[in-house]
Amino acid sequence: MPKTQDLVWSDWRSQLQHRISTLEGLQQWINVTPEEAAAIQASAGKYRWSITPYYASLMDRNDPNCPIRLQSVPALQEFQSFPGADPDPVGDTQYRKTNRVVHKYPDRIVLLVTEVCAVYCRHCTRKFHTTDLEGTYFETSEAASWEQDFEYIASHPEIRDVLLTGGDPLTYSDEKLELIISRLRKIPHVEIIRIGSRYPVLLPMRITPEFCAMLEKYHPIWLNTHFNHPKEITPEAAAACDRLLRHGIPVQNQSVLLKGINDDLETMRSLLHELLKIRVRPYYLYHCDNVTGVSHFATSVEKGREIMRGLLGHTTGFAVPQYIVTTKLGKIPLWETQVHADEQGYWLENYQGQTLHLAESDGY
Repeated sequence: MPKTQDLVWSDWRSQLQHRISTLEGLQQWINVTPEEAAAIQASAGKYRWSITPYYASLMDRNDPNCPIRLQSVPALQEFQSFPGADPDPVGDTQYRKTNRVVHKYPDRIVLLVTEVCAVYCRHCTRKFHTTDLEGTYFETSEAASWEQDFEYIASHPEIRDVLLTGGDPLTYSDEKLELIISRLRKIPHVEIIRIGSRYPVLLPMRITPEFCAMLEKYHPIWLNTHFNHPKEITPEAAAACDRLLRHGIPVQNQSVLLKGINDDLETMRSLLHELLKIRVRPYYLYHCDNVTGVSHFATSVEKGREIMRGLLGHTTGFAVPQYIVTTKLGKIPLWETQVHADEQGYWLENYQGQTLHLAESDGY
């Protein structure tokens, strides 16, 4: 492991201050390929990139196909054109109601609290948040006023569920986050507050006892994180999730199906089993969105369905996530249950292809 002057490994702020964001810095951790070097040069002025020392320590020094490198080091494919690619395929800009509020579903909203991340994942759905080009979609800096955002939520009593995301909300200090969360808790109809964060994966030392104790004051709080590969489930990551759980904060995982990273049954099943061992519930398996700059990670839908067929019946039921695609119409399942209707009722098919008929005349 390279020695970084003044880096305090266990201090999340020190990790942020010493993020790797130059070719020279990256070369201390891995043997950078010519293609990676060219992609880093091409990223200048367009896509941000940075990697925490902790996450960099998980990279294979010599293997450019290392799943950690593929998720965090720029690639030349980010600058290729792909059919149907869209900067915002999930419709954030379409459903934007205020500076930070995205209101797509009737009873819940997304609150984009920041555009800053510790590691800029190369497969990010909101890659426009990681662009340095002019014309950004949202102003999410701490300096921008929050009043219109809170007023919108307060004036819409149908909103019962608020998801803090971005960027990564945990980039903010505990004090700043508590200001946001406590303000939301004063709105009577907000029942659930969720936090979407990759920091248990990318910067587990951010999940401090003090942070968890702060969240515990504002229950019910849920945290959704984003492990994509078994290699990311380290003792440090497991300890971070354990701290959250011990403070009553359920932790769920939302993976993305990524070509060359987890798009095979063995890797996916291993990931799901490792998640259960650290008491993190597999929640979603997202089909990779056809985002501009991200499309090279996308598999076919049939590949995802093939993996789901390989999971069903061959592992613990709650180890199997929902396979979905996020669209401008919302989240849509890509893996339906094996049910086929006929005039008399329903044919059910199990994971072995065996069928059973449920007749409406028998009460079904």
